Amino acid sequence: MIRLEKYRVWLLLAVLTICGTASFASCSSNEDNATEQRKISTIADMVWAFCQANPGGFTLDIRTMMVPTEGIAVSYAATQNSHSRDQLHKVVSHALQHDGYVGGWYNSEDGFYYFDSTKLFPENDLKGAIQFGKDNGQSSVFILSTSTDLPIYGKVAEILDRGTILFGTTGDYRPLSFCEPDGTYWGFGIEVAKEIANKLGVAPEFKKTSWPTLTADVLTEPQLFDLAIGGITITDARRETMLMSDGYLANGKTILCRASDADRYQSLADIDKSEVRVMVNPGGLNEKFANENLTHATIIVHQKNEEIPTLVAEGAADVMITEITEAPYYVQADSRLAAPLLDKPFNHGEIGVLMKKGQEDLLQMVNNVIRQMKSDGSLRKLHEKYGLVYAY
Repeated sequence: MIRLEKYRVWLLLAVLTICGTASFASCSSNEDNATEQRKISTIADMVWAFCQANPGGFTLDIRTMMVPTEGIAVSYAATQNSHSRDQLHKVVSHALQHDGYVGGWYNSEDGFYYFDSTKLFPENDLKGAIQFGKDNGQSSVFILSTSTDLPIYGKVAEILDRGTILFGTTGDYRPLSFCEPDGTYWGFGIEVAKEIANKLGVAPEFKKTSWPTLTADVLTEPQLFDLAIGGITITDARRETMLMSDGYLANGKTILCRASDADRYQSLADIDKSEVRVMVNPGGLNEKFANENLTHATIIVHQKNEEIPTLVAEGAADVMITEITEAPYYVQADSRLAAPLLDKPFNHGEIGVLMKKGQEDLLQMVNNVIRQMKSDGSLRKLHEKYGLVYAY
């Protein structure tokens, strides 16, 4: 009996101890939970105040209350359609458990502020960001550094899935785009193309086009390439039927002639004479310029643009209509040639990237690359490398 009583006392003490411990743990858990809820509520209040001052949209690191300036923001499906202060608590709670970012914007149509728990990807992982967006039912991702809203299902996504970006280029326009006999492409425009590919995280691939077929090749279905690059002048006519990027190289019409004749050609009037033989390549703006401005000169159309400088140097023609972007290269490469009007071009324009309409997302990305190259100095260095005039 004594042993049984001792056992009962021991059992009662054990039960009381366990119950006490459980009660203490429960109290501690409740207190921790209350602390966490107060923390979430405080952060939600701060986010709400922040959004009032930034109704145009923002991405906020709620762990530091700082605004990141780089990255690709993509919303989680779990917090989709959360709006106004009442639902902000859920968004903040989710963000604290995941990546720590909250995105928000004001919808003027319904008067609500919308919020999402957001994941931030490095800007060199656009493919990963788009895939996450697809998995979470999003329609777009947002590139913070350029404020670019990029659709999930667009041309850029198609290029990323393929793993390559296809550039159409003539390959006959030194030093902007030239194709060597072994199929290797080089030039100023080719390097810009490679930088576009690099920013997208895909491989560049070059497809041959020509000046006479350029427009048709851009517009044909199925597409031969995603965009065209290399000495393509931005014009209103092209913009009516296609998309053109921001300019990345200044240009203007000028001439090449034999160095011995440099003093002979000091104006357009000096060239527009019946005894002057002017050679141009077919289908491009050089031929168009010659036909519109040289009504007395003898115009000779030669199929291969890259052969014309040598033909002028050898006497098969007197003058080549070309661009200020192309002329310096040939003057440097062949001492028999001169460009006497290089500093007085007949007109002024810019060279850009050409693509078909409906690819506005790709146009945004290309323009972003061009602007970045201008701002970080890499475009200027490229001009210096190829001996071209920098106008930005």
